[in-house]
Amino acid sequence: MADSGRGTLPLPDYDHLPIGGLESRVRSLTAAEVEELLAYERTHADRMPVTQLLSTRLEQLEAGAEPTSGDPGAFRPEQGADRGGSPVSPATSPQPFSPPPHGTPDQRGKPKGDRT
Repeated sequence: MADSGRGTLPLPDYDHLPIGGLESRVRSLTAAEVEELLAYERTHADRMPVTQLLSTRLEQLEAGAEPTSGDPGAFRPEQGADRGGSPVSPATSPQPFSPPPHGTPDQRGKPKGDRT
């Protein structure tokens, strides 16, 4: 239980879940499964927000909370095939520009105004 391999963890792709997705999905786990994730987290990344989240959920379960279905709309890396890169493309990019050369022989700088 203390040092599970990634393939046997209760949540697939646990290491790649953002904390928002983890927070939602951990609600569906039993106390034993949360303990397993907590032990794995402490021996691997030991991320403070994640250990706090898992510890809090474990306390809730030990106090009588029941596992729920969690949020089915939570981000799941295993379903991320439809995610693309940037929506910017050559068709939506602005025209490239260069700042004007100030005071070069081919284009002299303009005066700032009439200074007296």
